[in-house]
Amino acid sequence: MTQPLLTLPYVIRPATVDDAEAYARTHVACLHETYEHIMPPEYHAYYDAELPAIIERRRTAFEEAAGTPGSARSWLAFDDDGGPVAIATSGPGRDDDRPDFELHHIYTLQSTHGTGLGQRLLDTAIGTRAAYLWILDHNPRAEQFYRRNGFEPDGTAMLCGPTWHYRPMFRMHRADRPA
Repeated sequence: MTQPLLTLPYVIRPATVDDAEAYARTHVACLHETYEHIMPPEYHAYYDAELPAIIERRRTAFEEAAGTPGSARSWLAFDDDGGPVAIATSGPGRDDDRPDFELHHIYTLQSTHGTGLGQRLLDTAIGTRAAYLWILDHNPRAEQFYRRNGFEPDGTAMLCGPTWHYRPMFRMHRADRPA
């Protein structure tokens, strides 16, 4: 007896200028869920209050990226009902000492955890290329995910800025992976 084909319930597509609000709202919702156990209430209140400005910054970033080859690209994932449930952005590295490709972020709503959506977003955002990312300390789920995908800490760490309450973070890197 053959196994039925798995139907993946999420659609991932490049984000456009028209997606700025959905992207920003999904981003903030994911920040709340992801960092609920790490960040103080003031962090969450800041992102709620900043949402209109975040939407406008995202709109501007999408407009600029649309006309600039080689700039950062973003993706949105949608559930079966068309609701946004995850985001990702990647592009050229922004660290002087690590000029290769950078995964800026991937965030998925908790309701999608364990579905394979995060893996699909990672594969979409960086493929098999060498890349690096920054991860907040005390985020074991994310660290495990990235380690499964070949990332290892590269020994670089620093404190986040005031918006992130000076929490420590560290950088992870991986080499090119065979396709």
